[in-house]
Amino acid sequence: MDAEYRKIVCVAVIIASAVFLSAITFSNYIGTKASKENDVMSEEVSFRKNPIITDIYTADPAPLVYGDTLYLYTTHDEDELINDFYTMRDWRCFSTKDMVNWEDHGCIFSLEDISWADDRAWAPQAIERNGKFYLYCPVHKRNGGMAIAVGISDNPAGPFKDLGHPLVDEGDWNDIDPTVFIDDDGQAYLYFGNPELRYVLLNEDMISYDKEVGVVKIPMTEEAFAKGSHDTGTSYGEGPWFYKKDGLYYMVYAAFGVGQQNEHLAYSTSDSPTGPWKYGGVLMTEEGGVFTNHPGIADFKGHSYLFYHTGELPGGSLFHRSVCVAEFKYNEDGSIDTISKCDGVPAIN
Repeated sequence: MDAEYRKIVCVAVIIASAVFLSAITFSNYIGTKASKENDVMSEEVSFRKNPIITDIYTADPAPLVYGDTLYLYTTHDEDELINDFYTMRDWRCFSTKDMVNWEDHGCIFSLEDISWADDRAWAPQAIERNGKFYLYCPVHKRNGGMAIAVGISDNPAGPFKDLGHPLVDEGDWNDIDPTVFIDDDGQAYLYFGNPELRYVLLNEDMISYDKEVGVVKIPMTEEAFAKGSHDTGTSYGEGPWFYKKDGLYYMVYAAFGVGQQNEHLAYSTSDSPTGPWKYGGVLMTEEGGVFTNHPGIADFKGHSYLFYHTGELPGGSLFHRSVCVAEFKYNEDGSIDTISKCDGVPAIN
């Protein structure tokens, strides 16, 4: 019995030792694996690669800084095209506090929310006033041309509710790509247009405009927008982005250079919110794999960013675009050197 007992004890010790060693090995494996995963996560949270949104196709980026958060509104290129053209039905919102970690707020406004529109959920821009958020969106009016809709919300991440009728509706195709800005004196401006640049003076309610002034057409001169190959003979094409920095007004826009078929980004400046405008130069060149581009500029936590779009995601095309971002700096005189498309941006505090 003693010999048999010792044999049993010996076997038990061997099994226990094997289990213990396996546990240590497995623990070391898990620890090493976790360490590697933590390293990868550390890399991911310190740098955001372009395109910054990878699960859907997005375009026409429109940033809004509110408090300690940057909200980014985009259009959404559907995977399946109808008639081999831009197939866009809704607007999306994403937010970040550090330019690296982004929260997806999903669909915040769509054509289904606008009873009088039937197509073309194109480039939007949002702004806050008196605790309300206003999202200006170009859409195709039923039995009409392009018009500008307004979505209203108590939350920057929506959802937005339609005003119920067009804000701007001239019955033509120029009423697209609205950009909105409130000046220091409280006057709000809504610029828009392709092929002409136009504006209205918004009333304080942000959902109506001064009808006595009406829709104002900006003179499309080479001095203002440079010689180009678009319909007005200037480089101005569409996608205006209007803002003010250090007393200087900026109009950034998608442009067509002489003989160029794809859009680059350019900018003009003025000492007045209504012009006259003076051409500043090329902001970003044509390369990017898509016919269009669309600027969105924001200062956020001491950094200046240009948002734009390319066709860099897998399956990218003229109608399947993806939003990107680049950091840039202003020169002392307020001018901006041409900004290179880049791999992405680092995290900020």
